[in-house]
Amino acid sequence: MSELDRLQAVLGDATKAGVYHMPQTAPEPLLRAAEANGFAVFRIDLAAAQDKAGMLDIVGKTMHFPEWFGHNLDALADCLNDFAWQPAEGYFVLLERCDGIHGRAEADFVATLQVFEQAADEWREQDIPFWCFVEMQADGINWLPDVE
Repeated sequence: MSELDRLQAVLGDATKAGVYHMPQTAPEPLLRAAEANGFAVFRIDLAAAQDKAGMLDIVGKTMHFPEWFGHNLDALADCLNDFAWQPAEGYFVLLERCDGIHGRAEADFVATLQVFEQAADEWREQDIPFWCFVEMQADGINWLPDVE
């Protein structure tokens, strides 16, 4: 079995989907596997986020949220749980360069990750994979699991 096939199988399993620490490898193999599975793929660079408002603005713009997105955690949950404007076989979110926002607004960052985890739980009930990978160098998210 090729690495792409293995990753496609892992990502295709909705029962394992959730929020994970990004492996210390290049993200391209995971991105290729997600695209091969027919997932909507979102690469969200949070390096410029200075606070919760900035983080939610970047997430909303990158994920092409509808105009009604209210830039708060409830609105984030609403958008992540209803991708009517972005139908796909599954969803793959890569939150890149998160060290800065984690350091500047740790509680807001953790609360945002919890919203992503709740969305994964909701999609899992519909047997649709929803993956979120968090790329950070710091140890501040050591509670997140690594994907196998």
